[in-house]
Amino acid sequence: MAAHPPPGLRGLRWRSPLRGPWLTSVFGLVLLVTLPVVIVTGLLSYIAYGPQFGQAIPADVGWFVLPTFDWPTRPSWLYRLTQGFHVGLGLILIPVVLAKLWSVIPRLFTWPPARSLAQILERLTLLMLVGGILFEIVTGVLNIQYDYVFGFSFYTAHYWGAWVFITGFVVHVILKMPRMVASLKTMSPTTVLRTNLDDTKVEPTDVDGLVAVDPAPPTISRRGALAVVGGGALLMAVLTAGQTLGGITRHAALLLPRGRDLGPGPNDFQVNRTAAAAGVDPAATGPQWRLTVTGGPSPVVLDRAALTAMPQHTARLPIACVEGWSTTETWTGVRLIDLARTAGVPEPVLARVSSLERGGAFSRATLQGNQVADLDSLLALQVNGADLSIDHGFPARVIVPALPGVHNTKWVAMIDFQSTS
Repeated sequence: MAAHPPPGLRGLRWRSPLRGPWLTSVFGLVLLVTLPVVIVTGLLSYIAYGPQFGQAIPADVGWFVLPTFDWPTRPSWLYRLTQGFHVGLGLILIPVVLAKLWSVIPRLFTWPPARSLAQILERLTLLMLVGGILFEIVTGVLNIQYDYVFGFSFYTAHYWGAWVFITGFVVHVILKMPRMVASLKTMSPTTVLRTNLDDTKVEPTDVDGLVAVDPAPPTISRRGALAVVGGGALLMAVLTAGQTLGGITRHAALLLPRGRDLGPGPNDFQVNRTAAAAGVDPAATGPQWRLTVTGGPSPVVLDRAALTAMPQHTARLPIACVEGWSTTETWTGVRLIDLARTAGVPEPVLARVSSLERGGAFSRATLQGNQVADLDSLLALQVNGADLSIDHGFPARVIVPALPGVHNTKWVAMIDFQSTS
């Protein structure tokens, strides 16, 4: 078998003199430090969606149930931070991931692929690691571009793809950690950064076959290779960070559809889902609109005039979405806890919010007791001193500190406050 590789593998020659355990280990160390941040923030995003209420996707995860807790409302930018790190850092690491794959490509095409049961298991975990991370990157990038060409639920596939990758990642780290540590000791980073092109040498032959047997003359030093990869990561940061940081940096967020300023005006900020896309009838948001508040002895029905006559509260709060974009605006409206007391539920443990939008995950949301009780949690009637536009949820929308954007329900028609879960 070893003497007769498949036709596609015959004649393959990996001749770069830069490849070797040291360079591979440097890229691996960067990913070892940063990928757990991407993993943890991704899992926190799932918890923030409230899987205990059946409103995270996927809802049924079997043995992969995460420990849930009441997602905090403070700091108000918590979800903006965690999801910004998840999406932003994930994009920044794409050049490092590609460089790592380039550095080990000879290993991926060895023949025969395995000579023992242990090697078969190692190759299986390698398939999970490489396939998992490439799947997460491709589907994640398509999701932030709102380009669902893959024809399946992004949220479900991304969740299960993450667990495939996590499994491969953990096993790979356990298997390769001793070799990575030993490889990093073979060359001094200071020496590498001082070595120019002419003095770049091939690493000693290694057991994994990463070092070229017949190396070509170097066209770039290891210092230059690290600069190229680092520059690519920095470029990704410049082109994406503005979607989360806001301000003047938003103008540089060229790769993301919600990343740039949309112009002046109180309501002129990012719209994730328009009224037309949600199927909301503009007539239903007119003078005949009523908010029904339940949970107490009898339903309470309020029109917009009754809501504006109630004590108003103003708070500057962000909206952050799973795609990674966020915006911070000044909202004015009625505190949710005041609405709960109006309904006759002074200490609600949760609230179920329903929208004029019918069907789908966007039409309803369940809020935890701490989210209802937060004094900045509002049924917003205005934003930046002006009435909400219909695309931003007129006549009323929910805005809660640190809540994922999709659960800041727009076009609210009913809120059911419950005193018991």
